[in-house]
Amino acid sequence: MNIHKEGYKSIALAALIFGAVNIIFFYFFSASMPVVSWIVFGATLLILLFVISFFRSPKRNFTVAHHQVICPADGKVVVIEEIMEKEYFHDKRIQVSIFMSPANVHLNRIPMTGEVQYSQYHKGKYLVAWHPKSSTENERHCVVIKSDSAEILVKQIAGAVAKRIINYLKVGQLVQQGAEMGFIKFGSRVDVLLPVGTQLNVKLNQNVKGGVTVLATIDTLIPVKE
Repeated sequence: MNIHKEGYKSIALAALIFGAVNIIFFYFFSASMPVVSWIVFGATLLILLFVISFFRSPKRNFTVAHHQVICPADGKVVVIEEIMEKEYFHDKRIQVSIFMSPANVHLNRIPMTGEVQYSQYHKGKYLVAWHPKSSTENERHCVVIKSDSAEILVKQIAGAVAKRIINYLKVGQLVQQGAEMGFIKFGSRVDVLLPVGTQLNVKLNQNVKGGVTVLATIDTLIPVKE
């Protein structure tokens, strides 16, 4: 299992805490409370394994298709709706939201080959990720990618637990579908805002894989923002 670079410090800290807690318990309490010491060992080991698993970066055969938008994250599709986008496009867009539980891979991938037109971090609240207002009120990072056929906005959103969003993209950067876009630590969601008329390839409550599952197909050229 590959471990993503964003997890090195967190895993090292978790390992230090695991070692310190168990040294204390086995040194001071193993004779008088052996059962408690083993319970603590088991519980802290599970926590350590969870932290390691959270930062996994599995090898995959990524989907690469010119007129398709690929899911940027692992998780479950929790929202498909038409909204009025007020940050960049200022028009109606189709929003597809993918909720990532703590058990999902949290490495986010670029859904479409193109050029980064916009990249903006916003401070905000930490509502639970499935809350309807989390898309506009939570801490988030928004990126707009423009190809020759469409322009989409991808929004990394922090949740009640996730409080660190990492995004690698810069304005003017040429990006490739399936490459790393960023990382959200400890549970959250990713929204993709598509042009109205885009053919969706996912449905509500569907489990998807980042870089693999086709989210939408753009069969014809859709006007992009100039």
